[in-house]
Amino acid sequence: MASGVSKSAALILLLLNLGLYFIVTIIASWAVNHGIERSRETVSVLSLPARIFPIYFPFGNLATGFFVIFSLLAGVVGMATSITGLNNVLQGDVPNLNAAAASSLITWSLTLLAMGLACKEIDLGWTDSNLRTLEVMTIIVSATQLFCTGSLHAGVEDAAAWQTSQGRY
Repeated sequence: MASGVSKSAALILLLLNLGLYFIVTIIASWAVNHGIERSRETVSVLSLPARIFPIYFPFGNLATGFFVIFSLLAGVVGMATSITGLNNVLQGDVPNLNAAAASSLITWSLTLLAMGLACKEIDLGWTDSNLRTLEVMTIIVSATQLFCTGSLHAGVEDAAAWQTSQGRY
C-alpha cells in the first residue's frame, strides 16, 4: 500500500470491526441458546401456524428469529473477514488488498441485511434490553464496516497507482 494513511485507517477499522463483530457474535449466540432453551414451553400455547414456524423465539417479536440468525451469521463472517483482512493489509500488495476489499464488501452486504432486520424489529417493538443492544451493535458495525470497505478500496487504488508509477504491473 503506497499511502500510509489508508493503510493505518484500514488497520484501525479492521481491529475495531473485529471487536464489534465479536460482541455481536456473543450476544447473538446467547439469543439463539436462550431461544432454544425456552421455546418448548412457549410454543405449546401458540396457535397452529406459529407452532410449526421453524424460526420462533420466545422473546422479542416475529422478526427476532430472522434478525438473530442473520446477526450471528454476519458476526462470524465479519470476524473471519477482519482477521484475514488484517493479514492481507499487513502484506500490502495489490492481490492481497483486492482479496481484503472483496471480502469486506461481502461482509458489509451481509451486515446490511442484518441491519435491515434490526430496523424491522425496532419498528415492530416489544424487545428486551439484550435484543436492543444487539440491534444497536448491528447498526453501528454496519457503519464501521462501510468505512472499512471504503478505506480498503482506496488502498487498492493507491497501491495500484504506486505500482504503475514504478513500472510494475
